[in-house]
Amino acid sequence: MIVGGTEARKVEKVVMDEFEEKNAAIVSLDGYSLSVEEIVAIGVGDKRVGLSSDALERCVAARTFLEEEIGKGRIIYGVNTSFGPMCGKIISDAEMAVLQKNLIRSHAAGLGEPLKPYIALAVMAVRLNSLVKGFSGVRLELLERLRDLINAGVAPVIPECGSVGASGDLVHLAHMALLVIGEGDAYLRQGSSREWKRASAAAILDEVGLSPLDLDFKEGIGLMNGTSAMTAIGAFAVFGARKLVNLACVNAAFAMEIFGGIDDAFDEDLHSLKPHPGQVRVAAMVRKLYNGSKNITRREDVHDRISSQRDDNGPVFETDVNVQDVYSIRCAPQILAPAVEAVEYAAKVIETEANSSNDNPLVVSERKKIIHGGNFHGQSVAFAMDALCMAVSEICNVSERRTNKLLDNKLNEGLPEQLVVGTPGLRMGFMGAQYLATSTTAENRQMANPVGTLSISCNSSNQDVVSMGTIAARKAFKSISNAKHVLTLETLAELQSLYFRNADGLGVGTSGIYERLSKEFKPYDDQRIFHEDLVKFRKILFSSQLLDNLDEYCGNP
Repeated sequence: MIVGGTEARKVEKVVMDEFEEKNAAIVSLDGYSLSVEEIVAIGVGDKRVGLSSDALERCVAARTFLEEEIGKGRIIYGVNTSFGPMCGKIISDAEMAVLQKNLIRSHAAGLGEPLKPYIALAVMAVRLNSLVKGFSGVRLELLERLRDLINAGVAPVIPECGSVGASGDLVHLAHMALLVIGEGDAYLRQGSSREWKRASAAAILDEVGLSPLDLDFKEGIGLMNGTSAMTAIGAFAVFGARKLVNLACVNAAFAMEIFGGIDDAFDEDLHSLKPHPGQVRVAAMVRKLYNGSKNITRREDVHDRISSQRDDNGPVFETDVNVQDVYSIRCAPQILAPAVEAVEYAAKVIETEANSSNDNPLVVSERKKIIHGGNFHGQSVAFAMDALCMAVSEICNVSERRTNKLLDNKLNEGLPEQLVVGTPGLRMGFMGAQYLATSTTAENRQMANPVGTLSISCNSSNQDVVSMGTIAARKAFKSISNAKHVLTLETLAELQSLYFRNADGLGVGTSGIYERLSKEFKPYDDQRIFHEDLVKFRKILFSSQLLDNLDEYCGNP
């Protein structure tokens, strides 16, 4: 129950009743606490949204103050002025609502493939969270309508191209706002399935029992003038990147097991002497995963094995014992360190942005201020997403090189050529599949180039420095999708290698993960289409919670 002034407002709608009956988890939006995981969960339909009563009281106060200021004849950007370089054109009171609708229609000018429906739904959730923070000056009716659309599984159709990420995601969010006013196209989630139906917004609103909302002053710009598209896309990127980091640690531990890697490369004392947080974290996790292994080579054993080959007949003798492992194994903590740290930096940026007031102007009723500024600018998100692309590219680099080592019989220390089961030459094993990892790694290297530095002045030079943050977020999302291909293949190659050797001597953590994955794994023998194995394991590795908590496999819940 929400109180606005002295009048109690009932905020529960029919759609709220429906999801409460299903005992669905509810995220209470308050503008301050929305997490990456919650954004993703709302988008995919695992959680619904509610509105914090304290937050709505702030919203009522902001709207009341804005109305008072308009009543006093104050000139407020985007309320009774036009927009951008036309802001010197003052709008009459009678046309203020028309102005908002005109803004939406004129800026709904995107093209390209639409954002995935679950991301578009998350865009709406992030926008709602920003508005409910209480500094945008919109009515409760708008907040309730966004809530009801989300909970009904209705998502806007948003073309992917169009945002420069400076005055927010104007084009993307204009397409989102079309749904609110019953125009454009929309998606409707089909029951509890992951399928979506596309139709006109008017038809879908009618199907779920909602009607188009007539916007009032400040509400068109309130919906559009923010960073919610790049933030929602970035949340999904971060969510996927965290899964990549975990699998990268698992695959590094598997490589140590397969090649009998030397233990001191992961020694705690070594990494304490170069204590980058990501490096220490990766080394500790890989060490925990292979703890108890019979396959790992101890440094003291290396000394003994080399000494036993000593030839006293000359000043030099050559050993066939590895003195050190290749960098893709030995230096995994150092290589992955900045990647791990970049992922967590990106997560912090995305969560900060998701819980920010980022439209213009902002209404600070407690201080009796209406502030004109630039919180809509997406430079922080752009830099974080560009850094994330660099991180993911490096994860691919080390993964692809380890895959190459597993397949090349000049490097793989006795494994079958191309990990062939049967007769090499007649059967090709993993030969063709390696092209997937190599080409996709190259593609991700190209996407590691930044876009957040590529500002182009636009909007009659009103927007003379722009962030390109939404392009950066889209690029990061694509890069992470590509990286899932690369690491899926490496995982299959490592499981195939463990089919040939060392599975019996795995450590506590590696054996637990191997046991889980082996239930779904069948050694590849050229008797089926390789693509089918890739599709199956990509889903297992990244569309489940199997590897979300690696400590569970190490005896540390």
